[in-house]
Amino acid sequence: MATMTSASVTIPSFTGLKVAGATRMSSGVKVNSVSTTPVAKMSLKASLKDVGVIVAATAASAILASSAMAQDVLLGSSDGALVFEPKEFSISSGDKIVFKNNAGFPHNVIFDEDEIPSGVDASKISMSEEDLLNAPGETYAVTLTEKGSYSFYCSPHQGAGMVGKVTVN
Repeated sequence: MATMTSASVTIPSFTGLKVAGATRMSSGVKVNSVSTTPVAKMSLKASLKDVGVIVAATAASAILASSAMAQDVLLGSSDGALVFEPKEFSISSGDKIVFKNNAGFPHNVIFDEDEIPSGVDASKISMSEEDLLNAPGETYAVTLTEKGSYSFYCSPHQGAGMVGKVTVN
């Protein structure tokens, strides 16, 4: 004849099922009486609450970590000015910048190799000078991870003042 241990009765007792005295079930399994004290119930509830807090905190951390922020930058203002909007801004390391063609195109985004953090390869974060965004809504995206200041420009319109700066914190 099989017997159930007190550990196997703990879960049914938590769900509201009561076990009173030794009971023989139709299957012939003997269930030992388990006495639950208020202290045991309270520590079980505290443990479940702690687990819930940990699960919620872990989920929130995963969501924040997996979804880095994005900074949108318009290429050309809505009134047709040859500018980046915004012209200067700050982001956190790992954030994505999405440059979006708006007006006055064609445009591109070139990071100035003399005005970026040491060790960063400007050619890896810039568009090619020959590549241009030629239609409304076309985008170029880059993610910057090295902290510091980065200056960038649109090569066809640099002389007209289409320059910008981002600080990565």
